[in-house]
Amino acid sequence: FCLCLTEAILIFSPEGSLFFCSHKAKVQLHWIAQMLALMAATLGLIFIISSKNRSELPHFISWHSILGLVTILATCGQVLCGLGLLFPQLLRISLVAQLWRCHTVYGLIVYLLATSTVVLGICSDWFQAQIKGMAWYLCLGLIFCPALVIMNQISRTCLWKKRQYV
Repeated sequence: FCLCLTEAILIFSPEGSLFFCSHKAKVQLHWIAQMLALMAATLGLIFIISSKNRSELPHFISWHSILGLVTILATCGQVLCGLGLLFPQLLRISLVAQLWRCHTVYGLIVYLLATSTVVLGICSDWFQAQIKGMAWYLCLGLIFCPALVIMNQISRTCLWKKRQYV
């Protein structure tokens, strides 16, 4: 989930993407990566619910699980917003520039929700019993480094353009 979500956003970065292609191809790759991320999150949710049902444990009692569910729902909303950008004629959307900015900022919010969900996951008792010492801090750093890159890219591309035209 996190890998696909990160690369889906970084596809549009001139210096941070693995793909060097036209904007139209980047949009298609972005869409594919977002769908893979949503599928991974949905499959993860299904496996977790199935595991909880088999072990007869309660559902959605931790902050990690609640924020994870909110993240999946927000990702679904982000996909719907992206559909508006993909097919503005079909949906009769005239303010594409505002929708693009909303999609970009909302994408950052979804990414930060996902980052927060993963941080809460590594702060869980189960994870801390598995990973100890410096390895735990390395895992934490592996979560925050891409988040800082994503925040920097979105603030430079979306928010900087807004300030230039105002």
